[in-house]
Amino acid sequence: MDEHVYKVMRGTGGWSIGLGVAAIVLGLAGGILMIISGAKLLGEKSKLMF
Repeated sequence: MDEHVYKVMRGTGGWSIGLGVAAIVLGLAGGILMIISGAKLLGEKSKLMF
């Protein structure tokens, strides 16, 4: 019984680490894209006419 528990814990720990790394990568990519698009909007602000 104890051996089964350790196998489950190892699998769960591996998935947790993998999902954590994926969340960090996706968060950084999303943040960078938001900064780039915001900079483009600010750069084009002077070309607007109302």
